[in-house]
Amino acid sequence: MSDLATVILYSALAAAATGLGVVPLIFTKSIPTRLMSLASALASGLLLAAAFQLINKGTVDGAATTIFGMVVGLVLIAISRKWLERRASPDLGRLMKTDALGAVISVGVMTIHSFPEGIAIGLALGKSLHFGLLISLVIALHNIPEGLAIGLVLVPKGVKTWKAGLWSIFSSLPQPLMAVPAFLLVSTFEPLLPFGLGLAAGAMIWMIGAEVLPDACGKATPRGIGAALTVGVVLMLAIESLI
Repeated sequence: MSDLATVILYSALAAAATGLGVVPLIFTKSIPTRLMSLASALASGLLLAAAFQLINKGTVDGAATTIFGMVVGLVLIAISRKWLERRASPDLGRLMKTDALGAVISVGVMTIHSFPEGIAIGLALGKSLHFGLLISLVIALHNIPEGLAIGLVLVPKGVKTWKAGLWSIFSSLPQPLMAVPAFLLVSTFEPLLPFGLGLAAGAMIWMIGAEVLPDACGKATPRGIGAALTVGVVLMLAIESLI
């Protein structure tokens, strides 16, 4: 299998994992918000540990470049979110009633955070196959609660579970779409790798701190969130030791 084919496969599988989030909805149409918050916190722990792995790999080749990339990633994601705040949040329940272009725009607005995750996969595979497998697996696990969150909005509105699964997968399409150009860029311009790793890590850390954890803390106790976050970090380290 060629390197590019590996990037496409890993990033596509990570995106497809989002669809697994709707599996519980086959058996029940509602999930306690507390469990959803704890699942999000655990997934955030995975992603946080992955972000620091990106930083660690980047600083080996260039600490200053990696740090600069983190600052750029922070600025870019913050500006993107500010731009989105000026627009009405899309209603997932309307997706099935909109035209194809409208659906693409709506889901694209909702899933801007998938872009740095896709970049992370492509850059990690540019570093090494083993590191790329680790980051791809962690992001795939992180995607599952996100798919469940989308399903919990769509299914109660009458959308069939399998269709909700497809919309969940569709929401993660930026990951393979960004993984490929990120991989090709660092394969051609290897000195850009530390900057790219820092950029992806900075954006991911900002999203965890600004969006995921504050929302989770409103639906579960701080102690529960802290425990789930820690378990996520431990799980990431366990995965790394096993692969």
